[in-house]
Amino acid sequence: MVAAILTIGNEIVSGDVDNGNASWLGRRLEQLGVKVVLSAAVPDELERIVSFVQREAPTVDHLIVTGGLGGTPDDITRESLAAAYGVPQEDVPELADDLRARFRGDPEYAARWAALPQGSQPLENPIGGAPGFRIENTWVLPGLPREMEAMFDRYADEFRATRPIGSWRRRYRTRESIIAPALVEATSRWPEVSVGSYPYFHEDGPEVEVVLKSADSDVLDTAGTWLEGELDRLT
Repeated sequence: MVAAILTIGNEIVSGDVDNGNASWLGRRLEQLGVKVVLSAAVPDELERIVSFVQREAPTVDHLIVTGGLGGTPDDITRESLAAAYGVPQEDVPELADDLRARFRGDPEYAARWAALPQGSQPLENPIGGAPGFRIENTWVLPGLPREMEAMFDRYADEFRATRPIGSWRRRYRTRESIIAPALVEATSRWPEVSVGSYPYFHEDGPEVEVVLKSADSDVLDTAGTWLEGELDRLT
C-alpha cells in the first residue's frame, strides 16, 4: 500500500513554518505499513492544488492533504478539492448545525466550514473546529499539527496495511565511503529491503546512521544481521 502527502500553505513553501506535518505523517503511515512515495508542498493557489491532486491521486492508494481548512481568504482547500474532482461544493446541513451550536460567538462564520465537495465524507475533528473530509481516496486534514494528528489517529485503522514496515538502525563512527561497498551489496542481496545511510559531521569526527526498512520482518532480520557483521568488520 502506498500514499502521497500534500501540504498546502504559503507559509510552508516559503519556509516560514517547518513542514512538521509531512514528517509526522510519513512516520505514522510507515508504522501502519503504508509506504510514502511522494511528499510535496504547494502554495495556496487553486490551480497548483488541482493539478497536483489530479495528477497524483490516481497513482496511490491514499492521498493525504493538510492545510487550508480555516476561514481566512487563503484557506481554499475545500474549493480546490471540489475543482480537482469536478464537483460543486455543497453544505452538509447536519455538520453546519453542529458547527453553529459549537461556535456561538460567530456561528455563521463556523458554518462555512460545512461547505464540502459534493460526495465527501466529513471527518471528525476531535480537538478543533474545522472538519476534515474524504473524497474518493483523498483525505483532507487540518493544518494545525495537534488537530491534524488527532484527526489522523481517529481514522488510522482505515490506513492500516496487513504488515507494518519495520526498521533496523545503527550508528557508526565512520564515513559513508568506507561502508558503501557493504550497503551496495545489501541492496543487491535484498531488493525488498530499503537501504539508507545518513551522514553527520561532528567536531570529533564523522558519523553515519544506517537504516534498513521492510514489511517482511524475516528478511529484515536476515539483512540486518548480515549487514551488522559487515559494518563491524569495515569500521
